[in-house]
Amino acid sequence: MTILSSPRVAQVLDRLFSEANASEPAMNAVVAGTDVSAMITSRTGYREFYGLLKEIPLPVSRETGTLLYSLVRATRAQAVLEFGTSFGVSALCENGGGHIITTEFEASKVERARKNLTEAGLIDLVEIREGDALQTLARDLPETLDVVLLDGAKALYADILALVESRLHSGSLVLADDARHCADFVSRMREAVDSYVSVPLAGDLELSMRL
Repeated sequence: MTILSSPRVAQVLDRLFSEANASEPAMNAVVAGTDVSAMITSRTGYREFYGLLKEIPLPVSRETGTLLYSLVRATRAQAVLEFGTSFGVSALCENGGGHIITTEFEASKVERARKNLTEAGLIDLVEIREGDALQTLARDLPETLDVVLLDGAKALYADILALVESRLHSGSLVLADDARHCADFVSRMREAVDSYVSVPLAGDLELSMRL
């Protein structure tokens, strides 16, 4: 049995994925009339966009969650960093026995993520930092990071990586979700052939390995 299939965790994940599916009409209503793509990729508009969605879950897909779990387990990751907590789905999936640091600037989502992780019995393995990730991830990080998940404001992917890149070691993994919204970041990773091996995966995910 995996952690994901243990009754306590599986029950929470099933509920959260069901809630996410049910929230799609509400999300569409909230963003109706806005240029979603422009707001997501803007270095100033993303705060307004995610503020509109502060009550809407924005999880990774179930397939991506399973992949995260597999990668964390396969690499025996002891230090996982996550940009973008939302309601805590990816943090639940990244639990492989190591320590997870995740950051979220919406206070309501921090509260809900903490509740969900507690319900699943995994809160002791996760440190949730509330606030602007450019500040919360600029200090007190582990000496090395094994897995980094980028799943927050797409316009900040490059900035977040720059903050933590010195802590990546050969074999560290960087995953960028919603890759279609961060084409410049993806191009940078694929072109850095002396530093990364980077490939697209099904489900709009870019996986890069530090050389």
